Parts: sequence; structure tokens; C-alpha cells
Amino acid sequence: MTISAALVMKLRERTGAGMMECKKFLVATNGDIEQAITEMRKAGQAKADKKADRIAAEGAIVIARSDDGHRAVMLEINSETDFVARDENFIRFADNVAETALKTQAANTDALANETVAGSSTTVEQARQELVAKIGENIKLRRLEQMHSEGVTGYYLHGSKIGVLVSLKNGDEALAKDIAMHIAASRPLVVTREQVPTDAIENEREIFTAQARESGKPQEIIDKMIEGRISKFIDEVSLLGQPYVKDPNKKVAQLLKEKNADVLSFTRFEVGEGIEKVEDDFVAEVMAQVREK
Repeated sequence: MTISAALVMKLRERTGAGMMECKKFLVATNGDIEQAITEMRKAGQAKADKKADRIAAEGAIVIARSDDGHRAVMLEINSETDFVARDENFIRFADNVAETALKTQAANTDALANETVAGSSTTVEQARQELVAKIGENIKLRRLEQMHSEGVTGYYLHGSKIGVLVSLKNGDEALAKDIAMHIAASRPLVVTREQVPTDAIENEREIFTAQARESGKPQEIIDKMIEGRISKFIDEVSLLGQPYVKDPNKKVAQLLKEKNADVLSFTRFEVGEGIEKVEDDFVAEVMAQVREK
């Protein structure tokens, strides 16, 4: 049968696929647009499965917040290349998924994958598969943070590569954003000194002890040196003990005291952190193919 341009355009509007791709599936389904969409999704699943093992260490951090400022969600979505992370299709997908996470309050990425994308009849997982088929790269929902506060939930995005959520008791949105910006830059591990993990302290103590013994100083001096360096380390990794980035003459604890506010919790995401990236050697890859011939 003859496939009209209008039918091709209609399928393209519904799927976002290319004109030739739309025409191919319409021809295969004798112009049945619903069946064409089903077959396109099946093809997308097959392509997605083939790419599922490819390392996705680039991508973006996206944040969505409720109108009342009490809830916010932060999501890391990975791609294989930074080029794709800047693609408008990827950005639109990421924003839609973040809004879906906020609306549904999904607890994790597995639960989120089964939710229906806001304003559509497609699940997040189906939308991901369709995006993989369209752009030709592996796309992953890596991690999700839901934050709720009776006070203020603030955030900061450094481009699309670093994101921070922070929950404040008292304070306002401007302070929450300033604290989130500080966390993005200074990478604290915890809020207070008391929250620094014991194993982290003991690990640093072992390092400092080995270094101090090489100084040849008396043991009582060495002990004081070690305790001083441990105290400094604890301040460096706890938010309240860090010098405030906008005014290094005061610590974050002093800033919060002046504002009569407290930080209840925070979460910091950075794209690709903890993922082992594979560096492609193009020349070696070409030479290997030449040798095989």
C-alpha cells in the first residue's frame, strides 16, 4: 500500500524517530500506526539490549523541586559520551524523568523505570529504550535522591555535571542555595564532626602516625602532632568545620549561627564518579583491525 507523507509525519510526531525510519515501519505494518509504534519499541528494546553492557560514564545531573520548596529530587542519568549528554533529546528525556520522579516520589531508579512519564502513556523504561534506539548510545538511570524537609529544600547545579540537594531547618532559599554551592565546591562528607566515620579517622591516624615517626621527635610531641592533624582532618571533611567558600574568614557553622539555621542533611552527585571509564585508543584499534586482515 502507499504510505502518505501525512501518516509518516504523524508517526514521527508521536515517536520522534526519523522520517525514513517511520516510513519503514509503516510499510512493514501496512499503515497501522499503532502496530508500527509497537514494532518500533520492540526494535528499540533489541538495540538497547545490545548496548546495555557498554560503559556509560558521562551524562547529566538533573534536579526538580516542588512549588512549595519542601520536596526535591536529584537524578544522575548517564550516557557514553558528553556529546550525547548535550543533545536536546537527551536533555528533554532527563528533565521529563526528573519531573516524573518528583511527581511519583519513586524510591529508587528501578521503581522509577516502571512509572509513566509525566504527560505521556510511555513508561520511563520504554522512553529510555526509544532514546537508546534513536541516539545509538547506552543510557542509564544511575541513581536517584528524594529529599523532603519541613523547612527549606534547596539545591545548586554546576552546569549539568555536579548537583547538590540540601535540607535546612529555618533559613531561606538564598541561604540553602549558598550552602549547596559551598558543598559542590568543597565536597564535605558529613554535616558535623560527630558524623565522620570512625574507620576514616583511624585510616588517617595510621597515615599521620607513620609520617610523624619519621620526624625523630619525642613521643609526646608526636602524639600532639597526630591529634592536631586528626582534628584538622575532621574539620576538612565535615561541612560545619569548613571555611565558607564565599567568606573564608568564617566557617560554615558561624554562617548558619548568624542565620539561625541548621543543615539537616545534604546529598552531592557528580557525573560519573566511581565509574571506571575506558579510554579508547583509536590508533591501536585500527592497527588491530589491520592485522586481522
